[in-house]
Amino acid sequence: MAARQLSVVKELTECCVCTEVMRDPRVLPCQHTFCLQCLVNCGSDKQPGNRMPCPLCRTKFTIPADGLSGTQKNYDMAKLLSARKLSAGEDAGQREGGLVLCDVCSSEAAPPATKRCLECQQNYCDQCSRSHTKIKAIASHVVVPVDVQNQMKRDREKIAELEKEKNDLVKRLGDVGGEINTAADKLIAAVERDRAKLLSEVESIKLKRVRQLETVKQEVEQHLASLDSLSQYAETLLSSGTAGDVTTSANSFHSRAEELTTSNVIGHVDSALASPIVSFIPSTHVDDENLVGTISEEGLKNYCISQMRWFLHNVSLLCTLSL
Repeated sequence: MAARQLSVVKELTECCVCTEVMRDPRVLPCQHTFCLQCLVNCGSDKQPGNRMPCPLCRTKFTIPADGLSGTQKNYDMAKLLSARKLSAGEDAGQREGGLVLCDVCSSEAAPPATKRCLECQQNYCDQCSRSHTKIKAIASHVVVPVDVQNQMKRDREKIAELEKEKNDLVKRLGDVGGEINTAADKLIAAVERDRAKLLSEVESIKLKRVRQLETVKQEVEQHLASLDSLSQYAETLLSSGTAGDVTTSANSFHSRAEELTTSNVIGHVDSALASPIVSFIPSTHVDDENLVGTISEEGLKNYCISQMRWFLHNVSLLCTLSL
């Protein structure tokens, strides 16, 4: 963005009340836009249904039934704010060492975000999160650990990775079957019995490995489903629940979120699901036992052992998460 254009965008996106970059911009009937928090501060002595003057032109408007938080969001201003962040290299979604930065802190060295408000769709550091929840007009907003969103993304990526690995595995084992057929054709009828035996072994390995991949894929999908269910619960609570419902569910909701984000499902999959090494070794001479050759198989035994250890170690955790 050109310097002049950037200067105009910066001027348009600064709140005339707090003189800082707008946060959660709201537009009034007179078309003037302010930070939601600035409107809340200006109307701290007002109630829903009262008349309140615009902080800039003093044109009066009626406060919505759900308070100043119910004023119209300025989506055009939100787009300008995104353009400003991108042009200045300050996009709140950028990662520094894998961290999501706070959307509210205006300093260039913004601290890492630890919470996310599902209503405002913003990330907050600990201090800004506490300030956010103290605002009476938005006290019913549901704030969740930022890791919930990140974990859902990682789960989806892992599911796609597992699906690709399964397809590659089937292709590799299909190639092994081709090698077996080439060696067997050289011996014609004398090796038919051994060729069938070897192909049966390959099929067995393929079926076993595909089942194992599907199993760990289902583990990640179940973890994702739990995270998605938690997110949907928050949305339902936000749209249909009362402030009392939110307060009553707060402790159990955050405990559930922490349990899901600390369950290292992907770490288990990466450490335990080592790709097997399957190869065909042609025979260099004819004997009664291996006329065609042998199958070499490595990696599956270690997986089975680690999978059993994982299952025994996490029985109690899975029981807790199902409650």
